Amino acid sequence: MDKDRKFTGQPILSQILSTKLIQAAAHKHHSNRYYKKLPLRVHLVSLLYGVFSYCNGLRELCEGLLACEGKLSHLGFDKSPARSTLSDANSSRSYLVFATIYQQLLEKYHGIISDSRLKGLSISNLKIIDSSTISLFGDILRGVGRPRLDGARRKGGIKVHALMDAFSGVTEFVRMTPAKVHDRQFLLKLKLPKESFIVFDKAYNDYRQFHSWSNQQVWFVCRMKENAVYHVCKVLTDNTRKKKCNGVLKDQLITVGYKQEKEVIRLRMRRVTYKAEDGRIYVFITNNLKISASQVARIYKYRWMIELLFKQIKQNFPLRYFWGDSQNAIKTQIYCVLIAQLLMVVLRRKSATKKSFANMITVIRLHLMSYVELLSFIKDTYLAWRRVNNPVLSSA
Repeated sequence: MDKDRKFTGQPILSQILSTKLIQAAAHKHHSNRYYKKLPLRVHLVSLLYGVFSYCNGLRELCEGLLACEGKLSHLGFDKSPARSTLSDANSSRSYLVFATIYQQLLEKYHGIISDSRLKGLSISNLKIIDSSTISLFGDILRGVGRPRLDGARRKGGIKVHALMDAFSGVTEFVRMTPAKVHDRQFLLKLKLPKESFIVFDKAYNDYRQFHSWSNQQVWFVCRMKENAVYHVCKVLTDNTRKKKCNGVLKDQLITVGYKQEKEVIRLRMRRVTYKAEDGRIYVFITNNLKISASQVARIYKYRWMIELLFKQIKQNFPLRYFWGDSQNAIKTQIYCVLIAQLLMVVLRRKSATKKSFANMITVIRLHLMSYVELLSFIKDTYLAWRRVNNPVLSSA
């Protein structure tokens, strides 16, 4: 069969990368100055190969690339890198260059991956905050808790704090810290535009930060802590006396206080008590006094999107074993996983496929070095393959 008709000329891994974007990041961070044997593009492609192939170690990664040496020229290098060279680069080349590549990809594809609206919401800028801990041994990043009594190494961990755009389904801002760092520290790193909405769990409760956001007209929705001390100023809605009432039970204007030096500052907020269909009762607080109480509950419901994102990443990409024992190597691998997840979201939107995320990743993994037209192959794998092998369908 004619090779030109059967193959597109580039393997899948080459079709999803942008050479200009990688060069710009390398120039910004001077990442190729001390790495003549392993330029940034080769380093990134090698790690992405390991991410998509779900390699649990550098040996698997390098031996997998070694078996593909005949196709590596399409990816910009002639032979697979040595394991020692890749290990040194993971430890020494700053993870910040991979963070820059992720941000540049996010800016490039933001218009493609963003939905105009979320069902049931009348707001246009909803962000979700949460964190996820990845277990490591304590000599890499310290965890929380006392030393083990049996003398074994204590489990530590790296905590990935993420700000997710609810309209795109990907993280916009990421910060990685030791697991012992409290979630509230992440809020200090955020720069949010006016009229933004953010939603998070009660672990992020910080009245001082809430006051600052109110002054900036940045709105939040979160759950209230059970031991919170507050004063009710006005009851806006009270459905607690109704029998078998679901939905909004109570909507109140309250004030809470926090100490600043020797002064107690009072902050005005709303407290919404909501009963879900399963009978569970939730108490939310927000600094927005205009949206309806049911809208407050609906906004918080979208917080679970970031839980699904963390689950999607941990189930489909290699984060159980790391390709280095330094903080830089671990953070580099995490950013490569985020880059891979972002590229998959872009491909899913471009191809308009009905495949699940896990199924799409499996197809990519099995055909990573195959010569196929990527978008049509993801959208309908069987139809794309029949067109490749059937001249009649190909010309139709």
